[in-house]
Amino acid sequence: MTEHKDQEQLQEQQVNANGEAPAGEDTKRLEAAGQGDVSAAQSAEQRSAAETHAAEAPDSGVAVSETVEPAANSPAESDAGKSDTSGVAESNADTPVENSAEAKPAEAPAGGTTEANKAETSASSGVKAESSSPEAVSGESGAAEGEKPKRLDPAEREARRAAALAAKAAAKAAAEGGGDGGEAAEPKPKEPSPNQPLLDKITALIREQVAPDAVEDQYINEADSHLPVVVVKNEHWLKTAKLLKQSLQLDYLINLSGVDYESYMEVVYHIESFQTGERYCLKVRTDREAPSIASVAPVWSTANWPEREVYDLLGIQFPGHPDLRRILMPDDWVGHPLRKDYVPLDPEV
Repeated sequence: MTEHKDQEQLQEQQVNANGEAPAGEDTKRLEAAGQGDVSAAQSAEQRSAAETHAAEAPDSGVAVSETVEPAANSPAESDAGKSDTSGVAESNADTPVENSAEAKPAEAPAGGTTEANKAETSASSGVKAESSSPEAVSGESGAAEGEKPKRLDPAEREARRAAALAAKAAAKAAAEGGGDGGEAAEPKPKEPSPNQPLLDKITALIREQVAPDAVEDQYINEADSHLPVVVVKNEHWLKTAKLLKQSLQLDYLINLSGVDYESYMEVVYHIESFQTGERYCLKVRTDREAPSIASVAPVWSTANWPEREVYDLLGIQFPGHPDLRRILMPDDWVGHPLRKDYVPLDPEV
């Protein structure tokens, strides 16, 4: 025992004299320092993981608190305050590194408080929820992708069209009524047709040269380039045709056609003057039961075949025609196909 104490005293003297520890103590201190470095590195990794988790916490909307404490009684700290005795160094070197099992409120990564982190987390969560709402997402994606507007179904398209027409009609009515919502202004008197003088001239001529009652009706057909139309009585038609060719130089019969109105039949004549360029429409009506109108083939030779066609298809007789017979149907054909009361003998034909 005395020798052992003497050796320890000698070692302490050497330490005090040279400032160096014996080889054995030096080795123990180096091991303790290595363990301290490892513990410090582990503590730094845990602290970094806690900071990363706290930074990610606002995205999830949950405040996270994690306790990261340095290892208790780590060799690195014990070395800083240990005594020069070898017994204390040995006890500190053999102390294991442990983390506290009890969870304590974690400090903010950058020195802030837990309440501040929670407030920041709530604000970030609100912003994220607002930006990820269906309206915002759909609007941004539609604008970014350049989606085309949805095609309307037929019912909605027809409703919009009706609304547009109604609005147009209302605007027109407002414009006609002065636009002040008052009573509509009286319609302006209709302007006379540019061909009204021609109509007046031909009707006056017929009444004067043929008969006062030779004209049944007269009007301007605006749809046909304001064409003057005169309806002449059947019994005065042949005399009127000769008068028009001689007096008004209406020397060209453009067209001749027949019409079945069920209550009566009518033949329409379009005549024109090569000299003056004037054009007229003359109409002659006849009884449907025994239709007959005087032929104008002697006046206008172009009436020959058209009168035959009207006779063939409608059955109207043209007394005075040089060769009145069928022109389209066979001679033995029964009936006239364009009459409203025509009944074919063979429905399959």
